[in-house]
Amino acid sequence: MSEPTTPPAAAAPAEGKKPMSNLAQRVIFGVIGAALLLGSVWYSAWSFALFFATVQAKMLHEFYRMMQKAGYKPAAILGISLSLVLFACIHLMHGVDHYSGSPPTSTIYPSMAGSEWFVAMLAAQKTLTVFVLLLPVILILREMYAWPRENKEPSPFSNVGVAMLGLFYVSLPMSLLSVVAFTETGYDYRRIFALLFLVWSSDIGAYAAGKTFGKHKLAPSISPGKTWEGAIGGFLLTLAMGWALGYLLPELPLTYRLVAAGTVGIFGPLGDLAESMLKRSVGVKDSGSIMPGHGGLLDRFDAFLFMLPVLALLQLLFA
Repeated sequence: MSEPTTPPAAAAPAEGKKPMSNLAQRVIFGVIGAALLLGSVWYSAWSFALFFATVQAKMLHEFYRMMQKAGYKPAAILGISLSLVLFACIHLMHGVDHYSGSPPTSTIYPSMAGSEWFVAMLAAQKTLTVFVLLLPVILILREMYAWPRENKEPSPFSNVGVAMLGLFYVSLPMSLLSVVAFTETGYDYRRIFALLFLVWSSDIGAYAAGKTFGKHKLAPSISPGKTWEGAIGGFLLTLAMGWALGYLLPELPLTYRLVAAGTVGIFGPLGDLAESMLKRSVGVKDSGSIMPGHGGLLDRFDAFLFMLPVLALLQLLFA
Protein backbone atom coordinates (compact mmCIF):
# COMPACT_ATOMS: atom_id res chain seq x y z
CA MET A 1 0.00 0.00 0.00
CA SER A 2 1.55 3.20 -1.05
CA GLU A 3 1.87 6.02 1.44
CA PRO A 4 -0.55 8.85 1.01
CA THR A 5 0.90 11.68 -0.91
CA THR A 6 0.75 15.15 0.49
CA PRO A 7 -0.98 17.54 -1.91
CA PRO A 8 1.26 20.30 -3.12
CA ALA A 9 0.99 23.41 -1.05
CA ALA A 10 -0.90 26.26 -2.64
CA ALA A 11 1.32 28.97 -3.91
CA ALA A 12 1.71 31.65 -1.33
CA PRO A 13 0.45 35.03 -2.39
CA ALA A 14 3.12 37.37 -3.48
CA GLU A 15 4.32 39.39 -0.57
CA GLY A 16 5.25 43.01 -0.70
CA LYS A 17 2.99 43.77 -3.67
CA LYS A 18 0.86 46.72 -2.64
CA PRO A 19 -2.25 47.83 -4.48
CA MET A 20 -1.90 50.91 -6.62
CA SER A 21 -2.54 54.06 -4.62
CA ASN A 22 -5.31 56.45 -5.54
CA LEU A 23 -2.72 59.10 -6.45
CA ALA A 24 -0.91 56.70 -8.77
CA GLN A 25 -4.20 55.78 -10.44
CA ARG A 26 -5.07 59.43 -10.89
CA VAL A 27 -1.68 60.19 -12.46
CA ILE A 28 -1.58 57.17 -14.80
CA PHE A 29 -5.14 57.37 -16.03
CA GLY A 30 -4.96 61.17 -16.13
CA VAL A 31 -1.96 61.01 -18.47
CA ILE A 32 -3.68 58.41 -20.68
CA GLY A 33 -6.89 60.43 -20.78
CA ALA A 34 -5.06 63.67 -21.55
CA ALA A 35 -3.08 62.02 -24.36
CA LEU A 36 -6.27 60.63 -25.91
CA LEU A 37 -8.01 63.98 -25.54
CA LEU A 38 -5.20 66.08 -26.98
CA GLY A 39 -4.50 63.58 -29.75
CA SER A 40 -8.14 63.51 -30.86
CA VAL A 41 -8.34 67.30 -30.90
CA TRP A 42 -5.03 67.69 -32.76
CA TYR A 43 -5.48 64.97 -35.40
CA SER A 44 -8.48 66.28 -37.33
CA ALA A 45 -11.92 67.84 -37.13
CA TRP A 46 -13.45 64.38 -37.54
CA SER A 47 -11.50 62.87 -34.64
CA PHE A 48 -12.42 65.91 -32.53
CA ALA A 49 -16.10 65.40 -33.38
CA LEU A 50 -16.08 61.66 -32.73
CA PHE A 51 -14.28 62.06 -29.42
CA PHE A 52 -16.50 64.77 -27.99
CA ALA A 53 -19.71 63.28 -29.38
CA THR A 54 -18.84 60.13 -27.45
CA VAL A 55 -17.84 62.11 -24.37
CA GLN A 56 -21.08 64.10 -24.24
CA ALA A 57 -23.15 60.95 -24.78
CA LYS A 58 -21.40 59.29 -21.85
CA MET A 59 -21.85 62.42 -19.73
CA LEU A 60 -25.56 62.43 -20.51
CA HIS A 61 -25.76 58.75 -19.63
CA GLU A 62 -24.17 59.50 -16.25
CA PHE A 63 -26.65 62.34 -15.68
CA TYR A 64 -29.64 60.13 -16.46
CA ARG A 65 -28.27 57.38 -14.22
CA MET A 66 -28.02 59.81 -11.32
CA MET A 67 -31.57 60.96 -11.98
CA GLN A 68 -32.69 57.34 -11.90
CA LYS A 69 -31.15 57.04 -8.44
CA ALA A 70 -33.37 59.96 -7.43
CA GLY A 71 -36.42 58.02 -8.61
CA TYR A 72 -36.95 59.55 -12.04
CA LYS A 73 -37.33 57.51 -15.21
CA PRO A 74 -36.01 59.67 -18.06
CA ALA A 75 -35.95 58.32 -21.60
CA ALA A 76 -32.22 57.62 -21.47
CA ILE A 77 -31.73 55.77 -24.77
CA LEU A 78 -33.91 58.24 -26.65
CA GLY A 79 -32.22 61.20 -24.97
CA ILE A 80 -28.71 59.96 -25.77
CA SER A 81 -29.70 59.30 -29.39
CA LEU A 82 -31.10 62.82 -29.70
CA SER A 83 -27.93 64.22 -28.12
CA LEU A 84 -25.83 62.69 -30.90
CA VAL A 85 -28.14 64.26 -33.49
CA LEU A 86 -27.80 67.62 -31.74
CA PHE A 87 -24.00 67.40 -31.65
CA ALA A 88 -23.78 66.36 -35.31
CA CYS A 89 -26.08 69.18 -36.47
CA ILE A 90 -24.18 71.93 -34.67
CA HIS A 91 -20.85 70.47 -35.79
CA LEU A 92 -21.87 70.38 -39.46
CA MET A 93 -23.43 73.85 -39.37
CA HIS A 94 -20.20 75.40 -38.10
CA GLY A 95 -17.79 73.13 -39.98
CA VAL A 96 -19.32 73.19 -43.44
CA ASP A 97 -16.68 75.58 -44.86
CA HIS A 98 -13.90 73.41 -43.46
CA TYR A 99 -15.27 70.14 -44.84
CA SER A 100 -16.33 71.56 -48.21
CA GLY A 101 -13.07 73.40 -48.82
CA SER A 102 -15.04 76.48 -49.84
CA PRO A 103 -13.74 79.93 -49.00
CA PRO A 104 -15.08 81.32 -45.72
CA THR A 105 -18.16 83.45 -46.08
CA SER A 106 -21.01 84.92 -44.11
CA THR A 107 -23.32 84.58 -47.13
CA ILE A 108 -24.08 81.72 -49.49
CA TYR A 109 -21.47 81.31 -52.23
CA PRO A 110 -23.05 80.45 -55.57
CA SER A 111 -20.24 77.96 -56.16
CA MET A 112 -21.06 76.18 -52.95
CA ALA A 113 -24.81 76.05 -53.49
CA GLY A 114 -25.74 72.58 -54.65
CA SER A 115 -22.57 70.94 -53.33
CA GLU A 116 -22.98 67.93 -51.10
CA TRP A 117 -21.62 69.81 -48.08
CA PHE A 118 -24.00 72.69 -48.63
CA VAL A 119 -26.85 70.21 -48.80
CA ALA A 120 -25.54 68.63 -45.59
CA MET A 121 -25.51 72.02 -43.87
CA LEU A 122 -29.10 72.73 -44.92
CA ALA A 123 -30.11 69.26 -43.72
CA ALA A 124 -28.41 69.93 -40.39
CA GLN A 125 -30.26 73.24 -40.00
CA LYS A 126 -33.61 71.63 -40.78
CA THR A 127 -32.92 68.70 -38.49
CA LEU A 128 -31.99 71.06 -35.67
CA THR A 129 -35.21 73.02 -36.20
CA VAL A 130 -37.26 69.83 -36.10
CA PHE A 131 -35.32 68.75 -33.01
CA VAL A 132 -36.20 71.93 -31.12
CA LEU A 133 -39.85 71.94 -32.20
CA LEU A 134 -40.64 68.27 -31.68
CA LEU A 135 -38.44 67.37 -28.70
CA PRO A 136 -41.20 67.83 -26.07
CA VAL A 137 -43.71 66.00 -28.29
CA ILE A 138 -41.39 63.02 -28.78
CA LEU A 139 -40.66 62.71 -25.06
CA ILE A 140 -44.32 63.07 -24.07
CA LEU A 141 -45.32 60.41 -26.62
CA ARG A 142 -42.76 58.11 -25.05
CA GLU A 143 -44.36 58.63 -21.63
CA MET A 144 -47.82 58.02 -23.08
CA TYR A 145 -46.60 54.73 -24.54
CA ALA A 146 -45.17 53.65 -21.15
CA TRP A 147 -48.23 54.77 -19.14
CA PRO A 148 -49.38 53.53 -16.68
CA ARG A 149 -46.19 52.65 -14.88
CA GLU A 150 -46.06 50.20 -12.03
CA ASN A 151 -44.76 52.99 -9.83
CA LYS A 152 -46.58 56.18 -10.79
CA GLU A 153 -44.16 58.43 -8.91
CA PRO A 154 -42.74 60.64 -10.26
CA SER A 155 -45.24 61.91 -12.78
CA PRO A 156 -44.63 61.35 -16.50
CA PHE A 157 -44.09 65.06 -17.03
CA SER A 158 -41.33 65.01 -14.42
CA ASN A 159 -39.62 62.35 -16.52
CA VAL A 160 -40.03 64.50 -19.61
CA GLY A 161 -38.56 67.48 -17.77
CA VAL A 162 -35.54 65.49 -16.58
CA ALA A 163 -34.91 64.11 -20.08
CA MET A 164 -35.00 67.62 -21.56
CA LEU A 165 -32.89 69.03 -18.75
CA GLY A 166 -30.15 66.53 -19.53
CA LEU A 167 -30.08 67.63 -23.17
CA PHE A 168 -29.96 71.33 -22.32
CA TYR A 169 -27.66 71.01 -19.30
CA VAL A 170 -25.15 68.51 -20.76
CA SER A 171 -25.46 67.94 -24.50
CA LEU A 172 -26.14 71.43 -25.79
CA PRO A 173 -23.17 73.05 -23.99
CA MET A 174 -20.80 70.27 -25.08
CA SER A 175 -22.06 70.61 -28.67
CA LEU A 176 -21.05 74.27 -28.56
CA LEU A 177 -17.42 73.16 -28.61
CA SER A 178 -17.76 73.24 -32.39
CA VAL A 179 -18.58 76.95 -32.24
CA VAL A 180 -15.23 77.50 -30.53
CA ALA A 181 -13.29 75.06 -32.72
CA PHE A 182 -14.26 76.44 -36.13
CA THR A 183 -13.26 79.90 -37.31
CA GLU A 184 -13.50 81.69 -40.64
CA THR A 185 -10.38 79.77 -41.75
CA GLY A 186 -11.69 76.33 -40.75
CA TYR A 187 -10.98 73.95 -37.89
CA ASP A 188 -8.39 75.27 -35.45
CA TYR A 189 -7.29 72.70 -32.86
CA ARG A 190 -5.28 75.40 -31.06
CA ARG A 191 -8.48 77.00 -29.79
CA ILE A 192 -9.56 73.79 -28.08
CA PHE A 193 -6.05 73.35 -26.71
CA ALA A 194 -6.25 76.90 -25.35
CA LEU A 195 -9.61 76.17 -23.73
CA LEU A 196 -8.23 73.04 -22.07
CA PHE A 197 -5.17 74.90 -20.81
CA LEU A 198 -7.41 77.57 -19.28
CA VAL A 199 -9.58 74.97 -17.53
CA TRP A 200 -6.57 73.10 -16.21
CA SER A 201 -5.00 76.35 -15.01
CA SER A 202 -8.19 77.18 -13.13
CA ASP A 203 -8.19 73.75 -11.45
CA ILE A 204 -4.48 73.84 -10.57
CA GLY A 205 -4.58 77.40 -9.29
CA ALA A 206 -7.67 76.72 -7.17
CA TYR A 207 -6.15 73.56 -5.69
CA ALA A 208 -2.77 75.14 -4.91
CA ALA A 209 -4.19 78.36 -3.46
CA GLY A 210 -6.86 76.52 -1.53
CA LYS A 211 -4.34 74.13 0.02
CA THR A 212 -1.96 76.96 0.91
CA PHE A 213 -4.22 79.82 1.91
CA GLY A 214 -7.74 78.41 2.08
CA LYS A 215 -9.71 79.53 5.16
CA HIS A 216 -13.03 80.98 4.02
CA LYS A 217 -15.51 78.45 2.63
CA LEU A 218 -16.95 79.27 -0.77
CA ALA A 219 -20.10 77.10 -0.68
CA PRO A 220 -19.89 74.83 2.38
CA SER A 221 -23.32 73.26 1.88
CA ILE A 222 -22.43 72.23 -1.69
CA SER A 223 -18.67 71.61 -1.70
CA PRO A 224 -17.03 71.97 1.73
CA GLY A 225 -13.52 71.73 0.32
CA LYS A 226 -13.73 74.82 -1.89
CA THR A 227 -12.62 78.18 -0.53
CA TRP A 228 -12.68 81.78 -1.67
CA GLU A 229 -8.89 81.83 -1.59
CA GLY A 230 -8.82 78.84 -3.93
CA ALA A 231 -11.33 80.46 -6.28
CA ILE A 232 -9.25 83.65 -6.44
CA GLY A 233 -6.05 81.69 -6.99
CA GLY A 234 -7.67 79.73 -9.82
CA PHE A 235 -8.97 82.91 -11.41
CA LEU A 236 -5.57 84.64 -11.30
CA LEU A 237 -3.71 81.66 -12.74
CA THR A 238 -6.31 81.42 -15.50
CA LEU A 239 -5.70 85.08 -16.38
CA ALA A 240 -1.97 84.40 -16.45
CA MET A 241 -2.57 81.48 -18.81
CA GLY A 242 -4.72 83.77 -20.96
CA TRP A 243 -1.73 86.07 -21.34
CA ALA A 244 0.63 83.15 -22.06
CA LEU A 245 -1.69 81.83 -24.79
CA GLY A 246 -0.38 84.65 -26.95
CA TYR A 247 2.43 82.24 -27.85
CA LEU A 248 -0.08 79.63 -29.03
CA LEU A 249 -2.57 82.03 -30.64
CA PRO A 250 -0.58 85.16 -31.54
CA GLU A 251 -3.34 86.38 -33.88
CA LEU A 252 -5.78 86.77 -30.98
CA PRO A 253 -5.63 90.17 -29.23
CA LEU A 254 -4.72 90.21 -25.56
CA THR A 255 -8.15 91.61 -24.69
CA TYR A 256 -9.87 88.65 -26.36
CA ARG A 257 -7.65 86.16 -24.56
CA LEU A 258 -8.18 87.78 -21.16
CA VAL A 259 -11.96 87.94 -21.62
CA ALA A 260 -11.97 84.25 -22.52
CA ALA A 261 -9.75 83.47 -19.52
CA GLY A 262 -11.97 85.49 -17.21
CA THR A 263 -15.03 83.65 -18.51
CA VAL A 264 -13.39 80.29 -17.80
CA GLY A 265 -12.14 81.48 -14.41
CA ILE A 266 -15.65 82.50 -13.31
CA PHE A 267 -18.05 80.11 -15.02
CA GLY A 268 -15.84 76.99 -14.86
CA PRO A 269 -15.93 76.80 -11.03
CA LEU A 270 -19.66 77.57 -11.11
CA GLY A 271 -20.18 74.57 -13.38
CA ASP A 272 -18.16 72.48 -10.93
CA LEU A 273 -20.33 73.65 -8.04
CA ALA A 274 -23.53 72.94 -9.97
CA GLU A 275 -22.46 69.34 -10.58
CA SER A 276 -21.45 68.98 -6.92
CA MET A 277 -24.95 70.12 -5.93
CA LEU A 278 -26.43 67.58 -8.35
CA LYS A 279 -24.40 64.74 -6.84
CA ARG A 280 -25.28 65.74 -3.29
CA SER A 281 -28.96 65.93 -4.17
CA VAL A 282 -28.99 62.29 -5.31
CA GLY A 283 -26.47 61.00 -2.75
CA VAL A 284 -23.54 59.94 -4.95
CA LYS A 285 -19.85 60.73 -4.64
CA ASP A 286 -18.91 60.46 -8.34
CA SER A 287 -20.99 60.63 -11.49
CA GLY A 288 -19.36 57.44 -12.76
CA SER A 289 -16.24 55.28 -12.67
CA ILE A 290 -14.98 55.27 -16.24
CA MET A 291 -11.56 56.55 -15.13
CA PRO A 292 -10.15 55.01 -11.92
CA GLY A 293 -9.25 57.79 -9.50
CA HIS A 294 -11.09 60.42 -11.56
CA GLY A 295 -14.75 59.47 -11.29
CA GLY A 296 -16.96 59.90 -14.34
CA LEU A 297 -16.73 62.07 -17.42
CA LEU A 298 -19.35 64.43 -16.00
CA ASP A 299 -16.95 64.99 -13.10
CA ARG A 300 -14.11 65.75 -15.51
CA PHE A 301 -15.98 68.09 -17.86
CA ASP A 302 -18.46 69.76 -15.48
CA ALA A 303 -16.70 73.13 -15.86
CA PHE A 304 -17.50 73.11 -19.58
CA LEU A 305 -21.26 73.09 -18.99
CA PHE A 306 -21.41 76.67 -17.74
CA MET A 307 -18.52 78.32 -19.56
CA LEU A 308 -19.13 76.99 -23.10
CA PRO A 309 -22.50 78.72 -23.60
CA VAL A 310 -20.94 82.03 -22.50
CA LEU A 311 -17.82 81.57 -24.66
CA ALA A 312 -19.89 80.54 -27.68
CA LEU A 313 -22.15 83.56 -27.22
CA LEU A 314 -19.16 85.91 -26.97
CA GLN A 315 -17.60 84.39 -30.08
CA LEU A 316 -20.83 84.67 -32.08
CA LEU A 317 -21.34 88.28 -31.01
CA PHE A 318 -17.78 89.64 -31.11
CA ALA A 319 -15.62 87.23 -33.11
